[in-house]
Amino acid sequence: MAHYKVEQDDWLTVYLKYLLFVFNFFFWVGGAAVMAVGVWTLVEKSGYLSVLASSTFAASAYILIFAGALVMVTGFLGFSAIIREDRGCLSAYFCLLLVIFLVELVAGVLAHVYYQRLSDELKQHLTRTLAENYRQPGAAEITASVDRLQQDFKCCGSNSSADWLQSNYILSPEAEGRRVPDSCCKTVVARCGQRAHPSNIYKVEGGCISKLEQFLADHLLLMGAVGIGVACLQ
Repeated sequence: MAHYKVEQDDWLTVYLKYLLFVFNFFFWVGGAAVMAVGVWTLVEKSGYLSVLASSTFAASAYILIFAGALVMVTGFLGFSAIIREDRGCLSAYFCLLLVIFLVELVAGVLAHVYYQRLSDELKQHLTRTLAENYRQPGAAEITASVDRLQQDFKCCGSNSSADWLQSNYILSPEAEGRRVPDSCCKTVVARCGQRAHPSNIYKVEGGCISKLEQFLADHLLLMGAVGIGVACLQ
């Protein structure tokens, strides 16, 4: 009877060991996915950071990258602990799981909260940025972001091309008679912004705000879903 109980305990130990190994494998894959989403988000929208008033969007992505990297390192620790059956490593492994759970949950919630106030921030900040900072001294990064934004999304102005008419740049001698920046043009050539006709520049309903809002909203929802989803699975 005692011999049977020992065999049963051994079988249960082996079963739990392989179960933990499989869990750790999917956990490691999930970490790689979380980090990939964070990196992809930063690469995709890095050129638009200067036109955002808040750093919350970038912070959410950086937290996901950190959490994903921590998951992958923890996964390797888990594999080592399982193979060596080291109780100390297993204790550290489960402590790190708790930390990762909290980090991913924070990133997911942060992305979701920022999504709720994204529209208001864009409407208030983007219009002011275009009017006051474009092509101004010390604003090279903002200028590059706005130019890329208008070309990538094929839009002109925050709400419409008319937003540019009262901007510091268009009202200055530097504009050389332009009615919109050259980056509004469908085909960008020198001083093409002097002709603000729909055949020459992008005329999009809702302007760049609607385009950028949809782009950021899609990324925030993805970051929030990945962060909270992986945290819940843990």
